[in-house]
Amino acid sequence: MNSATNPTSDIASQILERENQEKQALALLLDRYLARNDQILVQKVEMGGSEAYIGSATLEWFARRVRYASRLPLLHQKFNPDTENVEIDAESIEEIQQRPLDWSRQAALAQYLAARKTHKFPPVLVVINQPWVDNPKADQWNAKGRALKSATNFIPLDKDATVGLLDVSQDVTIFALDGQHRLMGVQGLIELIQTGKLPRYKKDKKPSGGVITVDDLREEYQVEPAYLQNLANEKIGIEFISAVVTGETYEEARRRVRSIFVHVNLMAVPLSKGQLAQLDEDDGFSIVARKVAVTHPLLKDIEGRNPRVNWDSATVAAKSTVLTTLQALQDMSERYLQQKFPKWKPLPKKGLIAMRPENEELEQGIKDFSQVFDYLATLLSIQKLEHGAETPELRRFSFEKGGGDGNILFRPVGQVALAQALGILVFKKGFSLKTIFDKLQKYDADGGFSGMENPQSLWYGVLYDPNKKRVSVAGKDLAARLIVYILGGIDDDMERAEIRREVAEARTMEDQAMGFNGKFLEPRKVGLPPVLL
Repeated sequence: MNSATNPTSDIASQILERENQEKQALALLLDRYLARNDQILVQKVEMGGSEAYIGSATLEWFARRVRYASRLPLLHQKFNPDTENVEIDAESIEEIQQRPLDWSRQAALAQYLAARKTHKFPPVLVVINQPWVDNPKADQWNAKGRALKSATNFIPLDKDATVGLLDVSQDVTIFALDGQHRLMGVQGLIELIQTGKLPRYKKDKKPSGGVITVDDLREEYQVEPAYLQNLANEKIGIEFISAVVTGETYEEARRRVRSIFVHVNLMAVPLSKGQLAQLDEDDGFSIVARKVAVTHPLLKDIEGRNPRVNWDSATVAAKSTVLTTLQALQDMSERYLQQKFPKWKPLPKKGLIAMRPENEELEQGIKDFSQVFDYLATLLSIQKLEHGAETPELRRFSFEKGGGDGNILFRPVGQVALAQALGILVFKKGFSLKTIFDKLQKYDADGGFSGMENPQSLWYGVLYDPNKKRVSVAGKDLAARLIVYILGGIDDDMERAEIRREVAEARTMEDQAMGFNGKFLEPRKVGLPPVLL
C-alpha cells in the first residue's frame, strides 16, 4: 500500500522527522552553551535537604579553576600559602574544614594518571563561592543576616528544573571540599605536561630533591608526550554545592559545609594493608601472593580444617589458628621475587609506582613462589600441622599460658625473613631450593627454628626481645642475613664480622651480652654458630 494513501504512515513519518529536528536543535543549543568556559551542564540533585549539581570538567579546567579548601576566605587569617594548609591554633581549630595536605603524595598521584592506562579518579565534591558571600554588607544579605539568594547560579533547561547550566564564570570561586589530594594529583599532571618535569615534595611541601620527568615515564612505562598532552582533555566528575543557600545565615552556611565535609570523610574509611593486598591488580607481588594463597595446599581453604590465611589483618592474634596473613605473604612474595623481577618495583629514587607485569612474568612468579611453599611443607615443623597440631601451640612462647614451641616459622616476621634469605640465595647466589631445604630440614629437626625465647637460640635478641618478652619486628633484616649465613651464602670475612657484631649488639643488655650458653659475657666474645653442612 502506498504511503500516500496511508494516513498512519504519514503521521509516523512526521513524528520521527519532528523528533530528529528537535534533537538537532537541542544539539545545536548545547554546543553553543557548552563551548563557553563559564558554564557547565549539570543535573540538579537533592539529598538530606541539601541541593547539589553534578557535572564534569576537563582535567585542565579542574586544575586551573578549583582551589584548596584551606583557601576559603573564612580561613585566610590562618592560611599558610607555602603548604596550602591552615595553621591550626586555638582560634582556627573550630574553623578548620579539611585535614592537612600531604604533598608527598602528589608525584605518585600524577604518575598514576600519566602512566596507568586504566586510571580513574572518583568524582570530587566542591563548594561554589561568590565575593558577596564574605561581605556582610552586600545587598544579597537581608537585615537579619540571611541570604536572599544562593551562591550558585543555576539556569534550568527543562520544565522541572533538574537539568541546566551552572555559572562558573571568573567571578565564581570554587574550592575542593572532598578530593583535595585528587586536585593535587591533577595539578601535578598538568605541571608535568606543561614543563616536562614534576618536583617531589615532603609532606609539608618542602622539596625532597627528587624529580619525575617525562623522560622517566617514557623509559619506564613507554609513555609518549602526545599521549600525555591528550590527558589534559580527559574529564573528571564534579559535584557542586553552594557555599550559601537562600535563607541561611553565614554561620549556618559554615556549619552546613563543615558538616558535609566531616560526614564525607567519616564514610571514607581507609583500607587496611590486608585489604589493599586483596584488591591490588597492578602490584605483581600482591597478585602472586593472592594466587598462591588460594591455590597452594598448605595455604588454601580446605573443608574440615581451620583457615590458614588471615585475609584482612596484618598481624596474627595469640589464639589465632591461621598460619600467616595475606600481608605477610605479599611481603614474602616481594622479598623473594624482587631479586628475579626487579622491574616489578621501580627504583625508589625516581618515585615511580608499580605497573602490572606481563602475564608470562606473573605465571613464572606464581610458579617460583609456589615452589617455596612446596619445600616449606616438607619441614618437620610445618608437617606437624598435618598431624593434628594447631598453630597457636607452635607459635606461643614456652612461658605463655599453655606453653608453646616458640617457632619462628609460625610468626609472620620469621616467614618474611626466611623468604628474603631464600630470594638472595636462589637468585643472587645461585643456590637451588633443594640444596637449601636439605640443610633446613636437619636444622629444623634439631630445633633450630624453635625456642626463640631461649638464649641458646640464634633468634634470641634478633626476632625475640628479651626485655619486652615479645617478637621484635626490627630484627627481620638481620634474621634474613643470618639465614643466608648459616646456609653458606656469605663468603666475605668483613660481612661475617659485621653480622657477628650486629648479633652481639642485639643480645646486649646494658654492658653485658647474653651468650649462646645462657651466660653473660663481653659483647666482643659473642660468636656465631657454624655454617650448616
